[in-house]
Order: sequence, then structure tokens, then C-alpha cells
Amino acid sequence: MADTKHAPHGYSPDMDGPAHESMYEDFVHFVAVSAVFVACCVVALAVGGIRHAWLSAILGIVLAIIATTIGLFSRSMSWRPPAVILVILLAMLALY
Repeated sequence: MADTKHAPHGYSPDMDGPAHESMYEDFVHFVAVSAVFVACCVVALAVGGIRHAWLSAILGIVLAIIATTIGLFSRSMSWRPPAVILVILLAMLALY
């Protein structure tokens, strides 16, 4: 870590504590929602490639984008909306 004792403006780690915690929470939220979105895209491509249901795959990706947008803007729902789409896509992969 950088040496903060010799900072020109008297930087102290205590000054930015709440801002750092808030940024960390935002980053973890973004990573969680994004990971489920990427899983949705991978499974949608598997539906298209393995089951040859490309229209269903495209619809799944569009729904995943919408659900991910909802999850990113709503901290209470977080990763759950794209997870619903992921479950639907996994069912399509299994049952087609």
C-alpha cells in the first residue's frame, strides 16, 4: 500500500472510509449481477447452438438484458431478476 505519511495534502485513510465502503458495496453488487448475466448469455448460446433454437436464444438474451438492467438499478432485487431468466434458459436447454 502507498505511504500516506508523506502525502502533500495530509491524506488520511479515515477521510475516505465511508466513500470506500460505498464504492466496494457498489462494485460487489455490479459483479454479482454481471456474473449472472454472463451465465445467461452462455446458456442462451448453448440453447441456440445445441438445440438449434436461435430465436429462443435471442429472446433469452433480450430478457436477460432487461432483467439485468432491473437488477442493477434495484439494489433490493440485485441478482435475482437475471437469475430467473437463467433458470428459464436452463429449462429450455434441458427440455428442448
